Amino acid sequence: MTQLVDCIESRTVFTPNPPRPYFDAWRRRAGRQLAVSGRLSQIAITLAAQDGIPHEEWKSKLRVLLDGHVLPSLDLLMRLDTLLAAPSHTRRDDPDQGLLF
Repeated sequence: MTQLVDCIESRTVFTPNPPRPYFDAWRRRAGRQLAVSGRLSQIAITLAAQDGIPHEEWKSKLRVLLDGHVLPSLDLLMRLDTLLAAPSHTRRDDPDQGLLF
């Protein structure tokens, strides 16, 4: 009986989700970038135009990814990083605007 108790106590406890430090860091960074008003919709519309999937479906997929429930493929991570790295709006240089210095 003591051997059984020792065996049970010496078992290693496994967590249901393995540690994913790089994905978790990406998820936090992407969450901050997508927190800007309209940015999630803009990314979803861009992905929908590329894939032909409705943008509402992309919005829900992106929310599930940001919640950490699903681990995306590396291809999708690279696509999302590319879209997030692009400026959210085009900057217009106004020739009427003078230089400050």
